[in-house]
Amino acid sequence: MRGRIVRGIAGFYYVQTGSRIYECKAKGIFRKDKKKPLPGDYVEIDILDEVSLTANISAILPRTNELIRPAVANVDLALVIMAAASPAPNLNLLDRFLVTMEQQRVNCCVCFNKQDLVDEQTKDRLRESYRNTGYPVLFTSARQEEGLLELRKVLSGRTTTVAGPSGVGKSSLINCLQSHTSMETGEISSKIERGKHTTRHSELICVSEGTYIVDTPGFSSIELYGMEKGELQDYFPDFAPWEPECRFAGCAHVKERDCGVKRALERGEISASRYENYCQLYEELKGHRKY
Repeated sequence: MRGRIVRGIAGFYYVQTGSRIYECKAKGIFRKDKKKPLPGDYVEIDILDEVSLTANISAILPRTNELIRPAVANVDLALVIMAAASPAPNLNLLDRFLVTMEQQRVNCCVCFNKQDLVDEQTKDRLRESYRNTGYPVLFTSARQEEGLLELRKVLSGRTTTVAGPSGVGKSSLINCLQSHTSMETGEISSKIERGKHTTRHSELICVSEGTYIVDTPGFSSIELYGMEKGELQDYFPDFAPWEPECRFAGCAHVKERDCGVKRALERGEISASRYENYCQLYEELKGHRKY
């Protein structure tokens, strides 16, 4: 039988098949092959008991992708949620997450929640910061249930990893998206949270047929790993149109003269906050020790 892992914790994997969810253990061959099942994996399971809904995972089907942070497979989109206010949006943290998703070749969407706490001028400023990145920018209010229709359209038919720091209303927004979810999903959640395991881990939540969101623990910082300083510019899509105008091949866009990216910055084609964050991340990577 085929299913999809919606949560994994303490060596147990919860696999959804239709309206049922099975508590599974992975066969030892996966440890031998150093392949660990992940939330989002499509798997084959062998049923052990239909009454207790227990089974073994016998095979992991091929993945379209595999994210390291957060650890999840077969993701179509990353939705990064920040608060428009209370707390003030940390654009450096946001850009760090966008860089890690670009590195892992996952499309991104930026969502500013708590839009009811800011004026239109503030929203325009935030929107302008990401105007030329190619990332959709949405504004929502979980408290006022605003912007949910547009958000549902973006998420529809996709598996989306939802991430953001604590305090931005991420859980409230996810709860709003689940408000019309079928009873089957409620039964699945009951099975997962039946008291045996309560540690907070990544979890797939079905919000409609074929649409999943991956709830992940909040983050307060993100370190960049496995990246050289010269690669960083590749993960800022708003730089790409202007790089051919750089005088020097391999221009880092930091201290070089005749830099197309810096001229675009002066014209307002690249936001100052994006460029400042790029320079900060570049210096951070420059200081990483090589082993």
